[in-house]
This record gives sequence, C-alpha cells and structure tokens, in this order.
Amino acid sequence: MSLLLLLGLISIPSEQSDSVHKLAEIEIVAPVKQQGVFEQCASQSVFGLRQIENRRIETPKDLSFVTPNFYQPNYGSKMTSSMYVRGLGTRIDHPSVALYVDNIPVLNKNAYDFDFYDIGRVEMMRGPQGTLYGRNATGGVINVFTMSPFSYEGTRFSASYGNENTFDVGLSVYKKITQKVAMSISLHHRQSDGFFTNVFDGEKADNFIADGARMRYLHLINQNLTANYILSFNSIRQNGFAYSKYDLQTNEIQPINHNDPCLYDRLAITNGLTFRYHKDNIIAESSTSFQYLKDRMILDQDFLPQSYFTLIQKQNEKTVTQEFVVKSNSVSSGWQWIGGIFGFYRSLRMNAPVTFKQTGIDSLILANANRGIQNYLDPTGAIEFRDNNFTIFSDFTLPNFGVSAYHQSSYNIGNLTLTAGLRFDFEHTFIDYKNYSEIFFRYNKWQNQDFKQINSEMTGNKSVSFPELLPKLSVMYRFKANNVYISLARGYKAGGFNTQIFSDILQSKMQADIMQQFGVHPDGSSTIDDVPYKPEYSWNCEIGSSLYLLSNKLTVNTVLFYIDCKNQQLTVFPPGKSTGRKMSNAGHMRSIGAELSAKYTGEKVSLSVDYGYTNAKFLKFEDGQSNYAGNFVPYAPQNTLAIIGDYNLIFDNKNLEKIVFQITYKGAGRIFWNEDNMISQPFYGLLGAQISLVKGRARINFWAENLTNTEYNTFYFKSIGNSFVQRGTPLQAGIAVSCEF
Repeated sequence: MSLLLLLGLISIPSEQSDSVHKLAEIEIVAPVKQQGVFEQCASQSVFGLRQIENRRIETPKDLSFVTPNFYQPNYGSKMTSSMYVRGLGTRIDHPSVALYVDNIPVLNKNAYDFDFYDIGRVEMMRGPQGTLYGRNATGGVINVFTMSPFSYEGTRFSASYGNENTFDVGLSVYKKITQKVAMSISLHHRQSDGFFTNVFDGEKADNFIADGARMRYLHLINQNLTANYILSFNSIRQNGFAYSKYDLQTNEIQPINHNDPCLYDRLAITNGLTFRYHKDNIIAESSTSFQYLKDRMILDQDFLPQSYFTLIQKQNEKTVTQEFVVKSNSVSSGWQWIGGIFGFYRSLRMNAPVTFKQTGIDSLILANANRGIQNYLDPTGAIEFRDNNFTIFSDFTLPNFGVSAYHQSSYNIGNLTLTAGLRFDFEHTFIDYKNYSEIFFRYNKWQNQDFKQINSEMTGNKSVSFPELLPKLSVMYRFKANNVYISLARGYKAGGFNTQIFSDILQSKMQADIMQQFGVHPDGSSTIDDVPYKPEYSWNCEIGSSLYLLSNKLTVNTVLFYIDCKNQQLTVFPPGKSTGRKMSNAGHMRSIGAELSAKYTGEKVSLSVDYGYTNAKFLKFEDGQSNYAGNFVPYAPQNTLAIIGDYNLIFDNKNLEKIVFQITYKGAGRIFWNEDNMISQPFYGLLGAQISLVKGRARINFWAENLTNTEYNTFYFKSIGNSFVQRGTPLQAGIAVSCEF
C-alpha cells in the first residue's frame, strides 16, 4: 500500500502533456547519415527511450544478447571495451565497432564503456559501415542519441539500489527557455561495493564509483539553421581486473589472490558543436568536437600473491574531429544522395613503466640470463642484482591524423532501389618511443667485485600511412511495407604500433647487454620489427529482409551473411614466460552466419526474440609457432540469444495504472578461449525478471538478474605461463524508482 500511495502522491503530466514539444521540420537528434534518405541495407537493432529503460540497458555492454551476434563481455575494467560482431573483434587496440554519440565519433576505445542516462535512442548497425563511417567500422556502428530539450521539457529523476550496496541516482532538467532556445542539464552517479573479493587483502576486486554530467544547448537560429552544443563529462574510479587463477587439469578456479593493486581511473570530457542547415531538398551539417581523455591503469600483471612485476600505464589524449555532410532530402526524387568529408587529429602521450620485483627478477630475468651464462662459463656461477626491484621505463608519443571523402547514391526504379557508395580514407600514424632501464649486477664467481651498472636504452621513431578505398553496393526490393535486400561492403580497421611489446624487447636487450659483458651474444626473441602492425580488411556480403505481419503487430527481420577477413589483427604472446603481448596480422578468416529478430506487440502482451549464429573459422593462421587453419576464431560467441516477454495488467485506479511483468532469458556460447580450441566456455543462459508498478510517468521496478546464480566465465588469458579467468556476475537484485514531472 505504501508503494501505491507513493505513486498516487506524485503528480505527473500525461503522455500528451503540453510539456512535450515536437519540431515539425528539424529533427534535432536524427542521424544525418540516415534521416529520410536511405532505407538501410544493413542488419540493425534500434532501442528507444522506453526500451532502454525497461530492458535496463545501462552501458554499451548491455546491448549484448539483445542485439544478434553482438557481444561485449563484462570483464577487466571500464577500460576494457572488447566488442565482437559476427566473429570480428580484438582484445586490444582498435575496436571493430565504431561509436558515435550525438553524431560525434568516439575514437579511443578506452572511452567506449560509459553509463547511459537520458538516452533517447540507440542504433546498432551490423556489418561493415565503412563507406559512411570509415575506420574501425568493420563490425558495425553504434549510434547513441541523448534526449533533446526540444523534444521533452521537464524534470527526470531516477534512483535504484541493489545487492552489494550497488546504487545509482540521476537528475535531469530540460527547459525550453524561448521558442528558439532550449537547454538541459543532467547529473548521474553510480557506485558498487563489488561482487568479488581479493583474498590477499580482503578488499573487493571490482568496486567502483562513476560520475557523469551533461549539458546540452539548442538554438534555432532561424527557420533553416540549428545549432546544437553538448558538453559531457564522465569519470570512473574502480578496482578492476578480478582475475582468478585457473587450473586447466582440474578445471578448478581459485580465489582472486594478488598482492599488488589493480586499479583504473578515467576522466573523459567531450565538447561537440553541430550546425544543421535545412532548406528545400538539401540538408547540410557541420560537426566539430574536441575530446579530452586522461586515464591511469595500475596492474599486478602476474595476478598472483608473489611479487613478479607491476605496470602503471598513464594516457593523456586530445582529439579534434571535423565532419561536413551534405545530402538530398526529397523522398519524391528518384535519385537520393549523400556526401561528406571528415578529418581528425589525435595527440596521445603515454608512459607505461613496468617494475620487476624480486620473484620476477629471479624467475624471468636472472633465470634466462644465468642459463645462457652457464652454457659458456662455470655451470655453478650466477649473476646477482644489487636491488630487489628495478623499473623499465617506457614513454611514447603517438600522434595520428586522418582525412576522408565519401559519396553514396541511391536510385529508385519502381519498387527497386540501387545503392552504390565509395569512400577514400587516408590515415598517418607516428610513434616516438623512449625506453630505458638501469641495473646493478655482478658475477658471484668474481671475487671482491663491486656491482656494475648497465644502462639499456631504446629510442627512435616510426611512422606508417594507410590509404584505403571502401566501396559498397546494395539492391533493395520493397513490397508494401516489407523489403528484401542484398549488399556487399568493404571495411577496414586501422593499423598501428604495439606499445605493449616494448617491455619484452627491452628485457631481451637488457639480458643481452649483461651477457655481452661475458663475451656472449644471444639472439633476442622480440625486436623493434615487431612494433608496427597492418590494417585489417573485410568483405561482407549479406541478404536480409524486413517483414511486417499481423497488421504490423509482428515484425520479423532476418539476415544471412558471409565475411572474408584478411590481415586479421590477433593478440599473440611471444614464446615462454613473456611479460608482453602484441598485435599480429597472422590471420585470414571467414565467417558464415544468420540473424533473426522478431517482435510481437499486442494489447497486453509483447514478446521479442533476438538470435544470432556465427561460424567463424581461420582459413589461415600462422604465428611462427603453430598453424591453426580450420579452427574456430576465439572470443567471439557462436550463438547469442535474448527472449524477452512482457505482460501488462491494466487497472482502472487513480493510484495505479498498470503492473508490467517481464521475464528475460539471455545467453551466449560456445566461446573458444584460444586458437587451438582446447579451452572454451559452453553456452550459458541467464534468467531475469522484473515487476513494474506504473502510474503516469512514475514507475517502481523490482528487478533481478541471473536468478539461478549461473556460474560462467567472461574471459580467459595466460600470463607468464599461468591461466586466468574472470567469472561472470552472480545473482543481482534490487529496486528502482523513476519519475518525470
């Protein structure tokens, strides 16, 4: 009764209130590359405001399962933004999915994982979108659009609380100041004590505090010109990388147990200014952004209670982007077109010192050096270090810039639409590196010998350029409200430099410098030639359809696709107990699959099913050690599934309008964890439920996820010869309250 009283006391305008304002001619949040010009010959999932809130889509990772063949596992930290689509994806460096927020591109994947609040719409297009979006869109594009103060006016409040002291609170104010000026301010806070404990110190290994703020200013300068300015801020402070040692022989997962901290902090600020000009049959848009990102990762890289080595990685990045787009806007014309130019400049400074401690010195440095020395000198002799720790310093400057021009045209011939497009991309990236370390050593067979200082250093620079052509062809046939299409498109993912291999290279050089004091000249396992890696290319062919049945109550979208991907960027590890990793163009793979999205909406009942199947295999994979041709591509799930059912119980009551019962089932798998396909996560399913009490624009939700407390793993990797996994989040439950007034 108290809950019903709370709902009754909140005075909320109806859905048709005068506080909701629509614009007749200018759609403020519409994607300029799609609005009214092209029916998309692409598999896509679209989520509106109510779907986002009702399905608890709170971060981009929550698009997993509900978007067929899209999977972004929750592991590591907010820095970890590995996305897999149709078998494409990588663990480090460039993503396979492009991200745009209010038509502004997010170029650094470290900023991909952010909290959704007051999001009006999210679109996920799958398959290469390189013709219109360019680099790093081989798997697709996520378009996020925040709420417009011209589309909604009022105040929004939300709060929720769940187990492990997990809670968030948000407050937003949307105000139409004049008929031509509107603005909004949104604040958001989320935190959690975490679900996993590090037994070494008893601290939670996954607690976090996240804050966000956004200001949006819209000005209708005249009937043809609109200005849109957005300033957004988000920060995260968290313990992370809750990795447990995994015994491959017994399948036993040990408790999280590391002696050094694992932390991640991030500050991201985005300024975006967009001008949209609309007159007659033309729409032109200019989008300018300045983005600032500063983050820090502290990592116990051995994830063990022993003192091997730690990493502190700090990044400071400034990015400027500019895009001009012009397109036709006449639905009656047989020819529709869009064209544009895009440019960006990124300035990234990174320092990533690796500190070796006593266990790491003994087992990773001295063991290798003494093994080589003892082959030439006294077998009982050994090298000794003066200090019980030393640091390999790595400083990088990584500027890069890119420019591109693109055009796409569609010709309507009756019910048939032919589309062709081409983009030219040019990107230049540069690295300036300085890596150095000093140690004091002596040989125990030399009597009365003082410790001798050895300085190892690598400095230099490299640069690479990538000119690319990204074509697209498609044919669509429409019959009534339905359509079928076939498309062929090329995508590419940018190349770059392997900064994470430098510590291995300098280790090899340092050991060689020591051994040269004894006249021994060993070969290093890693060289500076391992630093650059090339772009990844893919061709995607797909056949799809959209059907609207049962008087539009049932919508069915289907897709069949084939992908050929060359120069595939794969994360590989040097042999032995190495400390680094690198990106290698070792793979050539093909992916075959299908997608189904079906939704039935009745008066009281709605049911949606989203299923994706991917069969991704290596046609070629030779990393210099093994040949995995014919094996499945790791980390990308073979199946994704989401089944969501809602039942609305309607009341004729002034205190309560309806109760909504929701049941969800989400699953993914099988997921192979390595290229030899010997380790995998079988298909797992997560059951969820939600009960919502609704009165006008007030809502109370009782929710639960992973009701059966299913155990599963979201990640597997190896470090210095040991295997580790991160377990999936256990049962979660809570209550959420939201209202608009």
